[in-house]
Amino acid sequence: MVDTIRIPAETRSDFGKGYARRIRANDQIPAVVYGHGAEPKHVVIPGHLTMLAVRNRNAVLELQLDGGTELVMVKDVQRHATRPEILHIDLLAVRRGEKVQAEIPVHVIGEVDADAVHNVEENTLTVEAEALHVPEQLTINLEGHGVGDHVYAADVRLPEGVTMVSDPELLVINVAAPQAADLGESPAEGAEVADEAAEAPEGDVVPENEA
Repeated sequence: MVDTIRIPAETRSDFGKGYARRIRANDQIPAVVYGHGAEPKHVVIPGHLTMLAVRNRNAVLELQLDGGTELVMVKDVQRHATRPEILHIDLLAVRRGEKVQAEIPVHVIGEVDADAVHNVEENTLTVEAEALHVPEQLTINLEGHGVGDHVYAADVRLPEGVTMVSDPELLVINVAAPQAADLGESPAEGAEVADEAAEAPEGDVVPENEA
């Protein structure tokens, strides 16, 4: 279940890059609330508290706005390319009991057989769940899996009340034999080449009478 985090918010009416920069300089983040057919709401939320909250990509926030509260889910976070700074957040208005679709990270536990390695083909899967019961991650246990085993979306165990939206035949984990590193020619082949080079004449010898 996703924790609901209370976040104070203020309605904003000024726009533009300059205003957005002043907001961020004041440790605040510009955000927009969408959903339920209503007009988008432009708000300002606290920077540090929000950065902690959105560590969970599907965090549910309880915005304290205009004397009331509104539940929202984080839908998109725009981050600075080089600095640990959030530039803008899109929020989706939700209701208790309402079902939403969300991309959930895949978390692998357990060890495959000693002669095998696993490759994660899909890092996230899309599921449908109640807004306040979206899982933080989907755990896949690979204990005892061997070469040739596959885990598809349909094989992933889901919490109660959660359904898979991703294609059931989507390959999530592939268990295979380790691939040998390509080091080029073998030492034996290298030795043979060296011997041949030593036996070969360095060049054509011109007879003295033709020099």
